[in-house]
Amino acid sequence: MARRRLGFWRRFAVMLVKPVMTGMTRRTWRGMDHIPATGPVIIVANHMSHADPLALAHYIYDAGRWPAFLAKASVFDVPLIGPWLRAVEQTPVSRGTTDAAKALDAAVQAIRADKVVIIYPEGTTTKEPDLWPMTGKTGAARLWLATGAPVVPIVMWGPERLFDPRTKKLRLVPRTPVTVAAGPALDLSKWAGAIPSGEVLQEITEHIMLTLRDMLAEIRRGTPPPLWSSPTRRSASTSAPAAPDVTEADTRAADPAAESEN
Repeated sequence: MARRRLGFWRRFAVMLVKPVMTGMTRRTWRGMDHIPATGPVIIVANHMSHADPLALAHYIYDAGRWPAFLAKASVFDVPLIGPWLRAVEQTPVSRGTTDAAKALDAAVQAIRADKVVIIYPEGTTTKEPDLWPMTGKTGAARLWLATGAPVVPIVMWGPERLFDPRTKKLRLVPRTPVTVAAGPALDLSKWAGAIPSGEVLQEITEHIMLTLRDMLAEIRRGTPPPLWSSPTRRSASTSAPAAPDVTEADTRAADPAAESEN
């Protein structure tokens, strides 16, 4: 990304965030070649810590793109904060609206403007005790059906060492190991052109979440749970899908040949 194209506020955001993350983390970036250099992208990512949006933003920026997280539309009405979010090109989402499709209007416009839109399908930091992904909400599926933009999965492990949501402890230790890995764009062609019914949205969302779970297992070198403990997931086969929702940020099988440590 040419620095001359950032503009004042985005350049200022980089000056605030990147030096801090560079000093606080020892980064292993994997699969950056899966992030298209141009054009629209939907990023879906696991969410285990309030620190991981900073790691993910750093990764996307180092990949040559500008990250556009979803944030509650109401935050954009807060004096100073709202104008700053707009200046750094973040994306409002109207959570709780009775029309789930309209909730994503700004995200659809961002995709049509060739931006990199970041969605946490879980909608919040995971409540799983071992920080595995939970069941997802359907915002990413809706956005893909509305735009057809490539959906690139990204997983992170390590930001929970900076802030652990289970203990609420902040641990600012320099050079904390953080791994971020992107995989190839998901093959969602099975659902191309489908009507966004509850069943279709649930199928796409489960495909996204299972991919994130398996990618995370690879970088954690651990065994993921066979099923999420969420009551929604346990009853999915016997009850109607939960009401669709959209997600927000809180503030790969990765190609080994593309792995680098910064």
